Amino acid sequence: MAKLGLTLACDSYDYLQPLRNGRVSVEGIDLNLVTVESGIRHQRMYRYGEYDACEFSMSSYLVARSQDIEWFQAIPFFTRRMFGHKFCFVRMGTDIKTPEELKGKKLGIRSYENTLALMVKGMFMEDYNLPVDSVTWVCTNNELVGSKPGPHIKIEHVANGEGLEDLLLAGEVAAEVEPDLPHGWLEGAQRVQRLFTDFEREEKDYYRKTQIFPIMHPVVVKKEILDQHPWVATSLYEALNESFQMHRDFMQQPHRLSFAFARAYLEEERQFFGRDPYIQGLSLNRHDLGTMINFADKQGMLARPLTPEELFVENTRNT
Repeated sequence: MAKLGLTLACDSYDYLQPLRNGRVSVEGIDLNLVTVESGIRHQRMYRYGEYDACEFSMSSYLVARSQDIEWFQAIPFFTRRMFGHKFCFVRMGTDIKTPEELKGKKLGIRSYENTLALMVKGMFMEDYNLPVDSVTWVCTNNELVGSKPGPHIKIEHVANGEGLEDLLLAGEVAAEVEPDLPHGWLEGAQRVQRLFTDFEREEKDYYRKTQIFPIMHPVVVKKEILDQHPWVATSLYEALNESFQMHRDFMQQPHRLSFAFARAYLEEERQFFGRDPYIQGLSLNRHDLGTMINFADKQGMLARPLTPEELFVENTRNT
């Protein structure tokens, strides 16, 4: 029997290498794994359905599910997780030292619906005394799905194509948060600085307090494929997990990694989390998912309440 041809679009993660080089196969599927960066990939999937499956924005998925948009459905494999502290920037030399000092000011984000923005807004609200309605959110991108926050939440959209770093340097926003480090900062230009100067300490403190390592992306599959071939969900989930675990085994030997102190860092990270931080499946991620749903609800993004279970294909809910 011929295998089912399926295209999966993801970013270029290290743990996908076993899938890319054929060491891991997907049962029943002839997989075409393509590399597409996040912003483009999310647009192509949601607007045009260009892929059979892809990693997708977690917050946009929450918005879509709350609106009963169901033509694509998620499996609980989470391709990307990131703490937000390291991505918060202000102008060099500013007097702003804490999130609370942003009250009444403008804060730049890619979109109100962006997943990193969802999590940073949530942690600012819950842990740094910066309510979501105490700043103006300046967005440079159009919303992917689109929600209707109440009038108490102030949102502006920039129409001239300026990037967040440009807005920050021009003084049009007091801070910026986006899921890429600013180009000028990467190039060593002394124009912006982190809001959290010791971001690693802040991120570790946040995890100790909340036990959350923020989820950015799940994998979604077109419902028409799942309706015809329900087994696709579990085959994909199992193959992604196998590729991930094979890469974890690869990292055990430090001479394979291009970091001088790779093993020391790996052991430090594992000791801190007490387990692999990139845990997959629904059961071990229920707390993180429930927190994301709560954040999205408080930020006016959901059309109706959600539960973690309903986010995922039924035959993957026991993971």
